[in-house]
Amino acid sequence: MSEIRLIEVRENILSDNQDLASSLRTRLKRHKTYLLNLMSSPGAGKTSLILKTVERLKNRFRIGVLEADIDSVVDAEKVAASGVQAVQLRTGGFCHLDAGMVAAGLDAFDLDALDLVIIENVGNLVCPAEFDTGAIHNAMILSVPEGDDKPLKYPLMFSVSHVLLVNKIDYLSLSDFDMRLLRERVHRLNATMSVIPVSCRTGEGIDAWTAWLEGKVSEFIGQ
Repeated sequence: MSEIRLIEVRENILSDNQDLASSLRTRLKRHKTYLLNLMSSPGAGKTSLILKTVERLKNRFRIGVLEADIDSVVDAEKVAASGVQAVQLRTGGFCHLDAGMVAAGLDAFDLDALDLVIIENVGNLVCPAEFDTGAIHNAMILSVPEGDDKPLKYPLMFSVSHVLLVNKIDYLSLSDFDMRLLRERVHRLNATMSVIPVSCRTGEGIDAWTAWLEGKVSEFIGQ
C-alpha cells in the first residue's frame, strides 16, 4: 500500500489569510482608513445599524460600505441611497468574507478619500468569526429575539469581537431575555468586550454606539 500524505488544508488557508490580513492593516494605516467588520446572524439588524451609523457620522467622517451577500445587491442599494459609497461583494456561496475578498472590495474605493469603511459581513455566527478580514476592530450584533444564550452556542464569535451591539431592545418587555446574564456570559469569554444595548427602530443607544465608533476612528486616523 502506498503512503498517504496528509495535508492540513484548513490550517494553511487560515495562515495565509492571517498574513494577508496583516498586510491589509498595514495598507489601511498608510491610507489612514479605519476598517470595521460588522457581523451577526441574518435579520439581527446589520443594515439598519449601518444606516443609523451613516446618518449620525457622515458629516464627521468620509464613509464607505462593503456589503457582502451570497447572491443579492439589496442591502448595497439601501446603503447607496443614504449617500455614501457602497461596494457589493457577491460571495457566490461562501458564508464568510476573508482578507482576500475584502482587499478586492477595497480596491474599488479611493482609500485616501475615506476615513471609515464598514464591512457588512455575511449573516452567520460561525464562519465569519474564523476569518480575519484585516479590519481594525470586529463588531457584532445580537438581537433580543435570538436569546441571551448565544455566547454559549457561538463562543468564537463573542471571543473575536471587540464590541457587542444588543439590538432590538424595544422587544425586551416581550421576552425573557436577561441582559445581566448575557453580560456575564459575554465577559466570561471576553472580559474587555464592550456591550452596548441599542434599538435601530427607536434610536435608543445609537448615540452610545456612534460615540464608541467615533473614538476608535479618530484615534486611528489621528484626528
